Amino acid sequence: MSEDRDPHKAVDYILKNAALFAKAKAERTYIEHYRKSLKGILMKRSMETTIGAQEREAYAHSEMIALLEGLRVAVEIEEKLKWDITAAGLRVEIWRTEQANNRAEGKATR
Repeated sequence: MSEDRDPHKAVDYILKNAALFAKAKAERTYIEHYRKSLKGILMKRSMETTIGAQEREAYAHSEMIALLEGLRVAVEIEEKLKWDITAAGLRVEIWRTEQANNRAEGKATR
């Protein structure tokens, strides 16, 4: 069996990256929730009197734009890890299917 198809290596990859995935997901979740707090902070700082104008200023503020850029990066990292881990799990499933097929072929040739 080639090393890139070794199910043990795929499982090791999942275990190695599970903590990274959890951290990436936590970071994204934190940023998403902090976005609401930042909006409130920026609206409170605004000199505008109407809610709509305060909200407009908050969304246009450089701090909000920087936060959204951070959210974009966090989601990208989380999604990459998620799909890498999913692919490693699928490698194990493919290996399992191949092993079952090999056993079936062995029985058929007897």
